[in-house]
Amino acid sequence: MVDTRAAERLSEPVALHGEGPVWAAESRQLRFVDLLAGDILTLDPAGTVVDRLSVGTIAAAFRPRVQGGLVIAVERGFALLSRDGELTTLPEVWSDAAVRMNDGACDTQGRFLCGSMAYDESPGRGSLHRLELDGSTTTVLDGLTISNGLAFSADGASAVLVDSPTQQVRRYRLPDDDGPWHDFDVIVEIDPTVGTPDGLCVDSEGGIWVALWGGSAVHRYTADGVLTDVVALPVPQVTACTLGGSDGRTLFITTSARGVDRVEQPDAGAVFSTGVAVAGAPVLPCAL
Repeated sequence: MVDTRAAERLSEPVALHGEGPVWAAESRQLRFVDLLAGDILTLDPAGTVVDRLSVGTIAAAFRPRVQGGLVIAVERGFALLSRDGELTTLPEVWSDAAVRMNDGACDTQGRFLCGSMAYDESPGRGSLHRLELDGSTTTVLDGLTISNGLAFSADGASAVLVDSPTQQVRRYRLPDDDGPWHDFDVIVEIDPTVGTPDGLCVDSEGGIWVALWGGSAVHRYTADGVLTDVVALPVPQVTACTLGGSDGRTLFITTSARGVDRVEQPDAGAVFSTGVAVAGAPVLPCAL
């Protein structure tokens, strides 16, 4: 049986293109990006924006650093925010102004990976880039189009990745030599009529929560691809999700107002939430 429920609006429509939510357990706050504005927003438990940090023209994704602060994917590379708020932008990974970073996560070794895409969504122009612990970068996967949701297994042996136009959620088996990624299986192929897979998160049972762009929903699948939960939203452009809250059982969902009529969709760009049965897996931090 599939558990179906509706999410409730947590915040005002505060973002043009909300993405990449991360629960900060130590401060009991939710952070997420307004990607095309280049901002990282912080919400308090009541859903009020208490901070908006500008990091450049693009703020694609971020994760907390073990030493404090954040690692951030900016337009064409990475940046480090110190505990004291000093932002250091690392050398660009590429020079092509038509390509930008999009979505990412840290692996179990504390390295931050982020995927890229062309602004015009040209096929095959995206890649997956890994920020190494010495500050260098490695490209582990090429030929992507819209590199989106990414999460790693607790044992570090595999990663779940979405390349949105494929309509697939894939599980990559990570190579022992840290080389390029090649070996994957398809966990689930999503019917385009229910939306396009975007950002995702995983829970402590290995369940995969997938935001459906154009689908007004988030779906949960088991590690074997069985649909167990459907969370409905009143806006179609659902971008990403994360699990957090005091017990890890609150699903936070970001949305986009890009290209929509705010009169017709007044809640587009808001953050939504709902309670779930299974707690989230801990957020993996960056060791750099």
